[in-house]
Amino acid sequence: MSLNLEAKKAVVEEVAEVAGNSPSAVAAEYSGLSVGDMTELRQSARDAGIYLRVVRNTLARRALEDTSFDCMREGLVGQLILAFSRDEPGAAAKVIRDFAKQNDKLIVKLVALEGKLLQPSDIDALASLPSKEQAISMLMGIMMAPVASLARTLAEPHAKLVRTVKAVADQKHAA
Repeated sequence: MSLNLEAKKAVVEEVAEVAGNSPSAVAAEYSGLSVGDMTELRQSARDAGIYLRVVRNTLARRALEDTSFDCMREGLVGQLILAFSRDEPGAAAKVIRDFAKQNDKLIVKLVALEGKLLQPSDIDALASLPSKEQAISMLMGIMMAPVASLARTLAEPHAKLVRTVKAVADQKHAA
């Protein structure tokens, strides 16, 4: 379907706005995917809060200009679908990676994180990044470990004294 000039400007503006607010992006070649497969991919992206869009490469190049994803412009060749993570850096990579495992016709071409172009094989590393909640809980666990260890260490002499007194009482009671 041919777009008029106003529609093209709207698409460029929309993609540029999303790219400006996204920490990571993935471009994957989708040629050979059926309509049902594309619908399934779009649904899983929607469920994960991912912006997923098929955009003409010339419009995508214009949209990514002056954003942190300017590094992707050179690689926008072929039938590509763009996926932008809105909150979590690894969310788009996780959705694309998981779908590509099920369907070999989806081929990852470009991966970018915070304005840096990564190798397509780095999608696994990006997809395995913890979510914000997971990262916070991991950090809290690391921060709490020394405190918990100190509390156990400080409580141990008293606990040992109580166990010793109990053992002596049991011994005297048994005799």
